[in-house]
Amino acid sequence: MSLPTHGRYDYLPITRRIHYTWPQGRGLAVYIALNLEHFAFGEGLGAELAPGGPQPDVLNYAWRDYGNRVGAWRLLELFRELALPCSALVNASLYDYCPELVAAFRQRGDEIVAHGHSNAVRQSALDEAGERKLIRETTDAIERHEGKAPAGWLGPWIAESRATPDLLKEAGYGYLLDWCHDDQPTWLRTRGGPLLSVPYPQELNDIPAIAVRRQSASTFADMIVGNFDEMREQAREQPLVMGIALHPYIVGQPFRLRELRRALRHIAAAGNTIWRARAGEIAAHASALPPGTVPGG
Repeated sequence: MSLPTHGRYDYLPITRRIHYTWPQGRGLAVYIALNLEHFAFGEGLGAELAPGGPQPDVLNYAWRDYGNRVGAWRLLELFRELALPCSALVNASLYDYCPELVAAFRQRGDEIVAHGHSNAVRQSALDEAGERKLIRETTDAIERHEGKAPAGWLGPWIAESRATPDLLKEAGYGYLLDWCHDDQPTWLRTRGGPLLSVPYPQELNDIPAIAVRRQSASTFADMIVGNFDEMREQAREQPLVMGIALHPYIVGQPFRLRELRRALRHIAAAGNTIWRARAGEIAAHASALPPGTVPGG
């Protein structure tokens, strides 16, 4: 008896893939996904430093807001110091709340990726019409401020309905970051044609690692270093993508920032032997490869 399936991609083990390389023949692409998020006060979802009490939950709201007021600016300085590009995953409501923060990443030449309107809601709770409206309004806000529509999408809380990839394809998106099923880009089937999935990490991600599993700052930094060293060796045989997912209210805290700096310096020291990329650049390169090269549907 067959189990229900998503039907978005076919199974193909990583040992049986067509070989290709990233620009200049490099094997490992590394990108930083910096989640710039905004939360409603007194209602809705949000990560918690401590168990929240009755709303308004000032402790956890203020902790998350530290990321926009302080943490993200410290991370911006760190990325500049190490000449590391990033993909900024932006809640569109930030354009009303702190537009200068998004502008700082734009001015540095970083990629702006759509991340819904706010991380206080899950898009999977909406019906199809409501989800289509959310995608349209988020896309329009980013295009209005950035001068072009975003190419990529990460759902708030990685929450998808059964129609999300279809709706994103129909809205003009080229790639999606919600799926963590592979170390290479994968084509997803949608009712409007193929949509590229770029690997997004749920292990090298400070929310699951630090906020959920309560791992220390040094342990999280060690995870990044160990993952990088292992993938760099694996990438001698085939192209791989390593993402690092960060939230400024977590790793922007000074004691965690110091450990993150150690890990990112290790990556930066690899120089041009790796491709220090943005998620959209990875998607564009993979999408331009000959048909059948990238696995999937």
